[in-house]
Amino acid sequence: MNLWLDAARQTVVSYRNMIDASVSQLGDEELFQRPAEGINSVAIILRHLGGNLRSRWTDFFTSDGEKETRDRDTEFLDWEGDRQSLIEAFDAGWSALVDALASIDHENVHQTVLIRGEPHTVPQAVTRSLTHVSYHVGQIAIIARMVHTGQWHWLTIAPGNSQAHNATTWGTAASRGVHAENDHGKRDLGGNKEPRRKR
Repeated sequence: MNLWLDAARQTVVSYRNMIDASVSQLGDEELFQRPAEGINSVAIILRHLGGNLRSRWTDFFTSDGEKETRDRDTEFLDWEGDRQSLIEAFDAGWSALVDALASIDHENVHQTVLIRGEPHTVPQAVTRSLTHVSYHVGQIAIIARMVHTGQWHWLTIAPGNSQAHNATTWGTAASRGVHAENDHGKRDLGGNKEPRRKR
């Protein structure tokens, strides 16, 4: 159990690092900008992820993952507040995920949890959530590049740098990319810190 659970927790850290590295490069206008009609902005995706994760992982052992208080449709509307309020809403959902993963142990891992009334094992619920997160993290990375003006700091190995990257990181966690380098804390989504450049 410890192996898959540790892997899930590490994956959550790497996804958060990728989100932070994308969002920190966007100005406020870019964060809320739709790249085309009918396409979500990065802000909308953050709003949706926050709502989804807060619903799924709050009291997940004792209540259905689709809370009656959740209004999923509004998650896909443009955020009416500022950057800080959006990040706070997103953080609330992300924290629910992190706290839930921290609470799973050998005694409760065999419990059944519900999502929209469907029974899930805890590993199934975790895998379902991580798959959903990864889907939207990819969207964030692509849309951020589409709306960003100016230099883009690569989130993965920059074109032409594969051999150099392998030569300097082979056999270490850093070989997986920028997202594996920091296992503690989070980058600043408020845009106040420069994301680390890829080697």
